Amino acid sequence: MFKKLFKRFGKDIAIDLGTANTRVYTPEKGIIIDEPSVVAINTKTEQILAVGNEAKQMLGKTPPHIQVTRPLTGGVISDYEVTEKMLKYFIDKVHQEGFVLASRPRVVIVVPLDVTEVEIKAVEDAAVSAGAREVFVVQEPMAAAIGARLPIQEPIGNMIVDIGGGNTEIAIISLNGVVTWKSTPVGGDEMNRSIMQYAREMFNLFVGETQAEQIKIKIGSAIPGKEKIEFPMKGRDVVTGLPREIMITDDHIREALDRGVHTIIEHIKMTLEITPPDLTADIHERGLLMVGGGAMLRGLDKLVAEAVEIPVRVADDPLTAVVRGAGILLDEDELLKEVVLPSARNEK
Repeated sequence: MFKKLFKRFGKDIAIDLGTANTRVYTPEKGIIIDEPSVVAINTKTEQILAVGNEAKQMLGKTPPHIQVTRPLTGGVISDYEVTEKMLKYFIDKVHQEGFVLASRPRVVIVVPLDVTEVEIKAVEDAAVSAGAREVFVVQEPMAAAIGARLPIQEPIGNMIVDIGGGNTEIAIISLNGVVTWKSTPVGGDEMNRSIMQYAREMFNLFVGETQAEQIKIKIGSAIPGKEKIEFPMKGRDVVTGLPREIMITDDHIREALDRGVHTIIEHIKMTLEITPPDLTADIHERGLLMVGGGAMLRGLDKLVAEAVEIPVRVADDPLTAVVRGAGILLDEDELLKEVVLPSARNEK
């Protein structure tokens, strides 16, 4: 009776706790929060100054006593206390228009494939400390597949490639389970770092992470386009220490991203090599689905299709597939029981 009452009045939420962005979904309103997983802290007072978009705007611009940090690395918690405060901020934000009874939600939260039991416990503990009543932990590619409406409950091979901020995960899913998978730390953040390194080595220019990300989004690509695209790159000259601006092209950025892109392709090939033949036959016919922010890199789907010789498509909204899948699980208790990871909390 109490569970029904909580479900009636509580605001259950799904959280995609990503390295780059945290997204929050409620069944009533859909995706209501989509903000960077960034927190600004005053180290003198240990006070949280800003979370999300406001904190990201401070990156690279703070005095020594203000630390802007990303509390997640590769999709898992690297700073427990800051993650707890960030989660509490987002949960409180969901319930700003609610009332007292709605303050203890059921939470479905997403984690990477290679997460350890200790890391699962850290996620569960952080969510409970932040105000969750019950916590259900689900693997990221599984949530993405559900969000993309793949037939994961059937005895069919479903291949999903999730290129997130902290890593890329490739999974073969059948009968509500991950059959084979591979993971690589190459994701959106690594691509940004590659652009920063390329600028330093080729142009003697120190470029910030925010600028590198903007360049990747504006002119980044995996294959040449019909026309050459130019974009200004601004930074600090390595030799003089003075501000400098140069014009770069999509060719430059493609060269900077080349190693990371081919690492992802190699991991897709390795995953296919260890996949059971019957599932490989399904995938050869049905192809693979790409999700995550990295899937939006221009031409990446075509390059992957050419390299692995199977059809490739990008999800309709690759950025939100994971959180939408986690949101679907809030209303499908039977499917949630099938895909949820065992709890690591020692509750009697």
